[in-house]
Amino acid sequence: MPTRRIGLLALVLIGASGALSVFAATREPKAVGAQTGGLSLEAPLPTQVPPGVTLVIGDPITQAVAEHEGWLDDLPFKVKFAEITGGPNVTEAFHAKVLDGGTAMNIPPIHATWVGIPVRMIAVRQKADWQEKPTFQLAIAPKANIRSLGDLRGKRIAYSQGQAQGELVLKILRDQGISTREVTLVETPSTSADAYVNALIGGLVDAAPIGAGAPTKRYLDNYAADGARVLAHGQRDDFTMLYVREEVLREPGKAAALRQYAQLWARALAWQNDHPAEWARLYYESRQGLSPADAAYVVRSEGARIVPADWSEAIRLEQDSIGLMAEATGHEPFPAEILFDRRFEPLVAQAYANARKTTRLAAASPSGDAR
Repeated sequence: MPTRRIGLLALVLIGASGALSVFAATREPKAVGAQTGGLSLEAPLPTQVPPGVTLVIGDPITQAVAEHEGWLDDLPFKVKFAEITGGPNVTEAFHAKVLDGGTAMNIPPIHATWVGIPVRMIAVRQKADWQEKPTFQLAIAPKANIRSLGDLRGKRIAYSQGQAQGELVLKILRDQGISTREVTLVETPSTSADAYVNALIGGLVDAAPIGAGAPTKRYLDNYAADGARVLAHGQRDDFTMLYVREEVLREPGKAAALRQYAQLWARALAWQNDHPAEWARLYYESRQGLSPADAAYVVRSEGARIVPADWSEAIRLEQDSIGLMAEATGHEPFPAEILFDRRFEPLVAQAYANARKTTRLAAASPSGDAR
C-alpha cells in the first residue's frame, strides 16, 4: 500500500509542546499487568489486521529502506510516516496523540513515563562493536583547555535531561567521580544536529556530546585547527529502540499491525547491515545531503547494529539509566520492565535472523539478488 507523510503535524505539536511544559506531577508507573481497558498487555498479540487500520510512525530509517525495497506495498494496513524524530519531539507527538510509534534512544521513554505518558518498547537494537564505535563523542570547545575527562571539573557542559546525550554526560561525570555540583550543566536540547556544535563554537559551553558520525567529522574538519578535539568516553551509548504509546497496544487491530511493523523494522536493520554502500547512497547522500565521502564515513562509524535475541541486558541497562536519571531529576525510580513489551522480543529477533539468512543465501546464489 502507498505511504503518505503527515504535513500538518507541526501545527499540532506547537500546542503539544506547551502542554508538556505544564506537566508537573510525577507519574506513578503502573505495575506490570495493570489494565485500563482494551486488549490486555499480557494477552498474545493478535495476528489478523482488520481492514482500515493505519499506523502513524516517526521512523525515517525504516521508511527509507522499506520504500526503496517496496516492502510497504505488501502490508495489510497503511503506514503514514511523520517527519518527527528525536525523543522530545516524539514525546510531544505522543502527548498530542498524533503519533502511534517512534524511534529514539533509551532515555525518552523514561521521561515519557515521568510526565504521564505510558509507553512500551517493541523493538530494541544495539551495536555489535559499541566500544570501538560509540554513538556520541565528547566534543571539546577550541579554547576550553580540556585535555582529559578529569578536566571537566569546573567546566560548562551541554546537557539535555530528556535525551540520551544528557545521560551520557551524567555517566561520564559519575565515572570520573565528579559531582554535578562541580560543573555547570547548560540545558541544551539537541533537537537539531548542529545545536551542540553551535553551543561549542559560540562559547556557551566547554564540552558537549555530539554524534560520532557526520557531526564529529564536520566539527573536527572545521575547527580542529583552532584547538577543537573530541575525547573518548568509554560509556555504552548504543541502545536504540522502536516504542509506542501503550494505549495503541490495547487496540487489537493496531497491535496486530505493530506486530508486523516491528518485524519490518528488524528486516530493514538487517538490510542496512548487509548493504552499507547502498545505504550510504540511499539515506545519507539522497536524504541527508551528505557528500559520498561523508556518507561512507558515517556508515563506517555506525558499525553493525544487531537485534538482541534476549532483552535482559537491555532491561538491566535501562534500570541503571532510570536510577541515574531519577537521582539527577528528583523523580521516583521505577522498574524498567514496565517499559518493555516482551511479546515482541522473539518476533523481532526471528525477523532479523531470517533477513540476515536470506541475504547470505542470496549473496551465494548466481544472481546475487538479495531482495
